[in-house]
Amino acid sequence: MDASANNPIPHSVGILIFDDVEVLDFCGPFEVFSVAARLTTSDQHPEQPAFHVFTVAEHDCTIVARGNLLIQPHFTIETAPVIDLLIVPGGWGTRREVTNDALIGWIASVAQHTAITASVCTGAFLLAQAGLLADKAATTHWASLDRFAKDFPAVRVQRETRWVDEGKIITSAGISAGIDMSLHIVACILGREHAVATARQMEYTWVDTP
Repeated sequence: MDASANNPIPHSVGILIFDDVEVLDFCGPFEVFSVAARLTTSDQHPEQPAFHVFTVAEHDCTIVARGNLLIQPHFTIETAPVIDLLIVPGGWGTRREVTNDALIGWIASVAQHTAITASVCTGAFLLAQAGLLADKAATTHWASLDRFAKDFPAVRVQRETRWVDEGKIITSAGISAGIDMSLHIVACILGREHAVATARQMEYTWVDTP
């Protein structure tokens, strides 16, 4: 999968956040794309980093993540710029947000125009609720696989995998698997050497196969 074929660099990376979001689910991808942006530039736009990374929340207020980490989002769903790559993290908050029609509708709308829409952990529940995973292979946190299969029977739930790449839709297993998936996306867009350099800069051992 080469997302750059239909999407000019630099890529805007919007990471959704909400109360009770799992910290590493959104911070891991944020770190990957931020480090990749520092290390690489686009051939077409050498003066610009390859990625512009920002957080998006439903409302302009402080988000309380798991563990009581406080985050101020960059944008709301009303003010966010065009998003080329949407990351939907998981966490306990997804059990509430899966019934949030405004947020689910926003995910579905944004996904119509993204090059890639990706989830980490139980963020897959939000993608499924938005109708993005029907008849597609997908995964989530190991502890939620049975519930995922029960709640969304149209999804071909994959077990024992770090991530599942369905082209425009990519899902990952829990927490740290989102880092591996994000590095995979960097490799798809900028090439494997850029992903390897990003992982090395992070001093992270990249599991580069699902």
